[in-house]
Amino acid sequence: MDTLSYKTVSANKETADKKWLLVDAEGETLGRLASKVAQLIRGKHKPNFTPHADCGDNVIVINAEKVVLTGNKWTEKTYIRHTGFPGGQRSLTAEELKAKRPIRLVEMAVKGMLPKNKLGNQLYSNLNVCEGAEHNHAAQKPEKFNLESIK
Repeated sequence: MDTLSYKTVSANKETADKKWLLVDAEGETLGRLASKVAQLIRGKHKPNFTPHADCGDNVIVINAEKVVLTGNKWTEKTYIRHTGFPGGQRSLTAEELKAKRPIRLVEMAVKGMLPKNKLGNQLYSNLNVCEGAEHNHAAQKPEKFNLESIK
């Protein structure tokens, strides 16, 4: 038996076949959208997935302001940040955050589903969220991706 033919092949940044994918967030539930986009950015949908390498795709999310939250989350879900000064804790509801910066809802949801390390920070740079249907990445020729194909 030839054991040399059973070598495990690991993908790395150079051998990863990275594509640009376009995802429409209109009418999508925020958490479900974020988990699927995080899978695409991480590369878990590819057969050569490697957990320690950036082998995922670049994802452009359009219509971020049209994302849906279920139940009372618009008024009860809070986003907390800290200014860095004593007593500097600030909080916003999802409704207030959407009025201020609608793309932050999607960005924060996806970032929370990525690894909390250097790799996660690098993967987060592969996410581009746009308000409205227009984006400035036409030169990359992104392919429209149907989120229903991910389970």
